[in-house]
Amino acid sequence: MKIFRYLVVGGIAAVIDIGLFSFFSKGLNLPWFPVAIGTFSLATIVNYYLSISHVFKSGIRFNKHYEIALVFIISGIALICNQIILYLLIEKFLIDMTISKILATGMVFFVNYFGRKHIVFTNTKGLT
Repeated sequence: MKIFRYLVVGGIAAVIDIGLFSFFSKGLNLPWFPVAIGTFSLATIVNYYLSISHVFKSGIRFNKHYEIALVFIISGIALICNQIILYLLIEKFLIDMTISKILATGMVFFVNYFGRKHIVFTNTKGLT
């Protein structure tokens, strides 16, 4: 089932995102807000390439450039959600940054998956 393969792909991207986020924000004491944007963006790139290799069929519904643009639009929406969740957890509820990042990543997982599955990669013939 696609969602399980996407869980693995998403898990790899999440490890990259959370690991680098913790390293830069806690280890190097850099501000969490821009760090979260950078690590999320890098994880999105990794996720896209792993997704088209192991989960979704690329280029079926849209040409490659449009497909990538849609992935980044969906990821941009997920990034906004991620940043809002991080802000609330870190700044308002004073939860540890790494724990907050893990929670935020889990919450936006489904936004990314369903957006990619239903908007970017699924076509009307169900080939993905």
